[in-house]
Amino acid sequence: MTVGEKIREARLKKGYTQTELAELLGYKSRSSINKIEVEGRDIPRSSVIKFAKALDVTPAYLMGWEEETTEQSLYDRFDNLHPVKLKRFPLLGEIACGEPIYAEEEHESYVSADADIRADFCLKAKGDSMINADIHDGDVVFIRSQSMVENGEIAAVIIEDEATLKRVYYDRENNRLQLIAENPRYTPLVYTGEELNYIRILGKAVTLMREL
Repeated sequence: MTVGEKIREARLKKGYTQTELAELLGYKSRSSINKIEVEGRDIPRSSVIKFAKALDVTPAYLMGWEEETTEQSLYDRFDNLHPVKLKRFPLLGEIACGEPIYAEEEHESYVSADADIRADFCLKAKGDSMINADIHDGDVVFIRSQSMVENGEIAAVIIEDEATLKRVYYDRENNRLQLIAENPRYTPLVYTGEELNYIRILGKAVTLMREL
């Protein structure tokens, strides 16, 4: 197909008449569009770009360099479509969002997700204690490894051989740690003194992934 034929095809898909397209692009009459569609083999690049924008296709498509339905052309045509570069994150097993459960490190399991996520591993949430933070049973929560978090941040916390996901509040003056659920049905977990020797913060929750 020539450039003109591709312009005609794209125009018809958009439902434009030649007159409407002429008005949209600033041509004086429909005859200019008709001439381009019939004879349009050598159209200036600037004109190709204008036609492509008006018809929601890419210049490369009109020039015959790519098919309109290719994945890249969709990214060019729609500002809110972006390719996702994937990265594999180790899935360390389930983490309780209710009562703590044993944290098995299933290193053979991985989750593929956006490579831009700044996390070191992920955990699958279980239970409903963090539901008011929009963390639901079955969600995959991505964790950035760090031994301390700011008060009020959500963290993955190891308690002896068990793990849980809670908001962390630490009172340095009284050497007191509170792990707070995001569900009023659950009472805070409070640790003081030597009990803190059995608590270890795995890292900060940075984002989550949920199946639709």
